Amino acid sequence: MPYTWHDAAPDDSGAVCFRLEIWPHRSLSRKGFVWVIGLTTAGLALPLLAVVGSTALWGLLPFAALVVWALWHAIQRSYGTAHEVMWLDQNRLTLIRSDPGQPDRVWQTNPYWVRATLRQNGPVKDYLVLTDGKREVELGAFLAPEERQALHDDLDRRLAAARR
Repeated sequence: MPYTWHDAAPDDSGAVCFRLEIWPHRSLSRKGFVWVIGLTTAGLALPLLAVVGSTALWGLLPFAALVVWALWHAIQRSYGTAHEVMWLDQNRLTLIRSDPGQPDRVWQTNPYWVRATLRQNGPVKDYLVLTDGKREVELGAFLAPEERQALHDDLDRRLAAARR
């Protein structure tokens, strides 16, 4: 799942604290990134071996380097996508959404009033919304529908624990 819960130990008052991190699914891990760049570089260098020592190498080399750089840049850019972090304790729920190139958006409220709902008529299937009666915010819009359903169930349990 592209989200994790971090449970903090209860403080002196016995209050429970949770931290949730949500990020978009990445189909290529960092280790996979190294393999893709390495295999692409090797695949482009192999035909260049035939022209080593000639002036044709200098005509082809910049284009091969440009291909590797473009692939590197495109994959690195995909890693800088949006993510969300939520802190939940007995007194406060804080949700921070970070989008590349934009300032962070922060929402704070009392968790006692927060309800998590899955809407069928949202911009995506099973649209997960947090509401405190005054304002609604989306949560995990970049997750798959099954992941939003699982997150909804987890979130309901954590909100109930924070209300106690």
